[in-house]
Amino acid sequence: MPPDKYAAVWLSYSSISDFLRCPRAYFLKNVYKDSKTGRKVVLMSPPLALGQAVHEVVESLSVLPVEQRFIQPLVEKFETAWKKVSGKKGGFWDDSTEQTYKNRGKEMLARVTQHPGPIAEKAVKLLNMDLPQFWLSEDDGIILCGKIDWLHYHEKDDSITIIDFKTSKSEEDPESLQLPIYHLLAHYCQKRPVAGVAYWYLGLSNEPVAKPLPDLQESQEKIMKIAKQVKTARALERFKCPAGDEGCRYCQPYEAILRGEAECVGVDTHGRRDVYILKKESGLLGGEDRDEGVIL
Repeated sequence: MPPDKYAAVWLSYSSISDFLRCPRAYFLKNVYKDSKTGRKVVLMSPPLALGQAVHEVVESLSVLPVEQRFIQPLVEKFETAWKKVSGKKGGFWDDSTEQTYKNRGKEMLARVTQHPGPIAEKAVKLLNMDLPQFWLSEDDGIILCGKIDWLHYHEKDDSITIIDFKTSKSEEDPESLQLPIYHLLAHYCQKRPVAGVAYWYLGLSNEPVAKPLPDLQESQEKIMKIAKQVKTARALERFKCPAGDEGCRYCQPYEAILRGEAECVGVDTHGRRDVYILKKESGLLGGEDRDEGVIL
């Protein structure tokens, strides 16, 4: 009998990153459910809103034939995507801040239009699964999952390059586990060999920046070690912040939700999470680029 996926521990790049930064933050973002609604919670912020809207536009192009991708201007598509995060829904407390972020998004998409690079070439889309996933360990009941932004197809040797779009102003940490995890997902969830991996900083560069291809075995061993730590923490219900009872920058904003210092502005598109934004008086709004990640 195959293992029960519903009983497994599901891990992604974002949840693993949460755990490594602060187990308490991992709990609040990935395990905790509001007793009144039965849903998990997510904290929206302007950087997240920007990332969500830009990713929606660019990623939607991969399902279109190459010759159709730029028929409708990307900025027009962005206007539609932005409506989903406008105002409080995107964590914006004033029109000026919202317009600043919106303009950044338009500039990124104008860059892609002018310098499409791989976006104007064939791509592989994993249409058979909404969320790419594989058993990291059936014996331990652990599944690794995640969405890869773009799989650039190389027709000459039937291979692919993984491209992750970045909307932040800073470059990714060289020790990040994102590309190792995406390499594993691409390896196990489709048949073509992975020829390369790259980040595309849409606000900084006209083309993707290639990175060393992570070693599959080394990546799998490293991720498995962390995954077992997560499973143990869940089994023991032990999720302590490394900074102690005062909390850290990663768990404090979510603790504010529990204290009633955040405002619920709706439910996410999947109906699984209550979406909150921090109130101005919480004192936890932080810098504009505190977290540019996208919830996947």
